[in-house]
Amino acid sequence: MSSDNRQDINIEAMRHSASHVMAQAVLEMFPGAKLGIGPAIENGFYYDFDLPRTLTPEDLPKIAEGMVAIIRNNASFVREEISREEARRIMVSQPYKLELIDEIPEDEAISLYRSGSFVDLCCGPHVSFTGAIQVFKLTSIAGAYWRGDEKRPMLQRVYGAAFATQEELDEYLKQQEEAAKRDHRKLGKELEIFTFDDEIGPGLPLWLPNGGAMIEELEKLAKDIELKNGYVRVKTPHISKENLFLHSGHLPYYADSMYPPMELEGVRYYIKPMNCPMHHKIFASRPRSYRDLPLRLAEYGTCYRYEKSGELFGLMRVRSMQMNDAHIYVPEEQFAHEFVSVINLYLEYFKVFNISEYFMRLSTHTPDGLGKKYVDNPELWLKTEDMVRSAMRDNNIPFIEIADEAAFYGPKIDVQVRSAIGREFTLATNQVDFAQAERFELEFTNESGEKERPLIIHRAPLSTHERLIGFLLEHYAGAFPVWLAPVQAVIIPVTDSFIDYARSIERELRDAGVRVKLDARSDRMSAKIREAQLGKVPYMVVIGEKESSSGTVSVRLRSGEQKNNLDFAAFKTAVAKTIVDKAEGFGL
Repeated sequence: MSSDNRQDINIEAMRHSASHVMAQAVLEMFPGAKLGIGPAIENGFYYDFDLPRTLTPEDLPKIAEGMVAIIRNNASFVREEISREEARRIMVSQPYKLELIDEIPEDEAISLYRSGSFVDLCCGPHVSFTGAIQVFKLTSIAGAYWRGDEKRPMLQRVYGAAFATQEELDEYLKQQEEAAKRDHRKLGKELEIFTFDDEIGPGLPLWLPNGGAMIEELEKLAKDIELKNGYVRVKTPHISKENLFLHSGHLPYYADSMYPPMELEGVRYYIKPMNCPMHHKIFASRPRSYRDLPLRLAEYGTCYRYEKSGELFGLMRVRSMQMNDAHIYVPEEQFAHEFVSVINLYLEYFKVFNISEYFMRLSTHTPDGLGKKYVDNPELWLKTEDMVRSAMRDNNIPFIEIADEAAFYGPKIDVQVRSAIGREFTLATNQVDFAQAERFELEFTNESGEKERPLIIHRAPLSTHERLIGFLLEHYAGAFPVWLAPVQAVIIPVTDSFIDYARSIERELRDAGVRVKLDARSDRMSAKIREAQLGKVPYMVVIGEKESSSGTVSVRLRSGEQKNNLDFAAFKTAVAKTIVDKAEGFGL
């Protein structure tokens, strides 16, 4: 690469240009290839292809070799604006491009880019020459539905990474190697946390016993903290008549994300995609006074949403979710205090999980979305958005503001976290609902004896079990703190001679609240220890002649540290305290 080609390279333009070069290389390998789209993305680029055969990892070096040859030719990227008829003539053999052309508004210019013999429908931008692309690596192949629609053809997506320097690329690839080790899908399988089954359906996780133990711990944590913060727990059905969701206004806005209805005895039922309307019905089940408020109704309710197949992703995007949900019914004058109390609840949880990388995002409406994407009440939108801003600012809570990302019924604060492998997603939400109280005619009697509508705060500080456990798998690389570890201790007798002592220890630890397993198999001790370490069990309790005769234990920690001849009673007390305190480390 010449110094001239290096000057002022826009990294996004370079990545976009690399996608064109890759498409050209693939066309040279498969002259009949049909091209989808090929944008720049964070850290690189991709292109979607309809090909005569399935690509394999062995194809990536061949495609990269073709790209290098194209780059060496140093052809110019040349932009042209053409008529719709000319665009269709040039792309006559590319059906996906023809579809894109038909969707371009009549009054909008159509542009393409040429680089050597390759031409693509594109708005740009690009670098000036193919020679400006040098530091790249093709990384993976995946399936991708055309336009993200599972009813459309499945294309093959080839991903690549591209950076300005080799050092940046090397660092990125190193991070990706670590990410692969921490990927929650890989760890979830290895640690037997969850599984999916085609006969049950995509996006519907099955929680294995280890995952079930984690769910119990998380629910216990939430219930304990919510009890201290004045929440009461409720339970609601998994299905409801259609009219409930029409009444709430959810159905028109969320129909595409809901499972289709069932019809029984002439009545249509939906499985619930959210708990909100049922909680509102509980509020309305009897007259309410200002003395009852704030009323905080909490539920770990299972909800079902029909996410598109192409958007499903391990536990992070699923169709069945157990949500840490609550609705808080509050007078307007108590709103700020209650809203900030929810934020403080987030921070309390984040300390428990040692989460430090996060930011809060205020999502607001846009006026042109009123009546379509958002409830049509401009005055209440402006009022409640200002109430949230004021509450956050008055309490010195930093946030950024993003327009056109609100819930349909009000503004919200989403807490964005970045996992240890760089994935950013919403882990918690704190939403204002100013519409549902009116729709459901919710009211309370205020101090003056008059009827008043409450404001509703919808909050989920621990997201869903699915998303939270997916995050925590990556956050801890599967090595959970002792309190959350599915199996907290494994007892390993050296020989069958010490089984009785091992069983007595197992009983005492279980009675002390420890999730413990006795490994009484005939395998070698070293194999048992290795299996426990691969399972990331915090404590491996080894029982031999010395321990059995003296009433002690020898403990190998997950970290590899060895603790010999520990008094068993002291060990049991220390482990139980570590669990109860949700402490970092092993407590020994």
